[in-house]
Amino acid sequence: MIVGVTGASGALYAVRLLKALLEQGVDVELVVSDYGRRLLIDECELNLKTTPLGEWLDRQYGATARPGRVTEHRYNDLGSPLASGTQRWDGMVVVPCSMKTLSGVASGHASNLIERAADVTLKEQRRLVLVPRETPLNVIQIENMLRAARAGAVIVPAMPAFYQRPRSFEELADFIAGRVLALLGVPHELFPPWPERST
Repeated sequence: MIVGVTGASGALYAVRLLKALLEQGVDVELVVSDYGRRLLIDECELNLKTTPLGEWLDRQYGATARPGRVTEHRYNDLGSPLASGTQRWDGMVVVPCSMKTLSGVASGHASNLIERAADVTLKEQRRLVLVPRETPLNVIQIENMLRAARAGAVIVPAMPAFYQRPRSFEELADFIAGRVLALLGVPHELFPPWPERST
């Protein structure tokens, strides 16, 4: 899977998704924008330049088996293998997805590796999940979501549910991570399914 992290607030959504993917043995191709790096530092105290992700996860959540591997790619490297449709990956998620990135994806602009990899994901008819985190939304942003959805992206706004009775910010973020995992076809147990009602 490709995971792009951009500068919209919501770094916790990204790290909880990465944690779950690695624990499920999924190899991750990680691309973080400049503002995404700043966001990870500001909101999670995670500096990827000085601390490996696995080490940070161990410190934050305790050591556990994470058979998946992370390969990080430079944000502006349009020569990366991720820029080519001849490379194989099962899907891509941008979490959180800034409005600037959404605009680039919706217009096919592809000015950086996240936008280009998203463009390739769409053209190769693979699953692309965008997790926008912005409120309120203006008409331009709503139209960009519609354009991206019409092109084949799945829009998963960072709107957690409460039926699972979350007790922490991590459990709120796990709801979004679980919804993304389900859309990517990755099994999870991050939250229980909505119970069937008895008649």
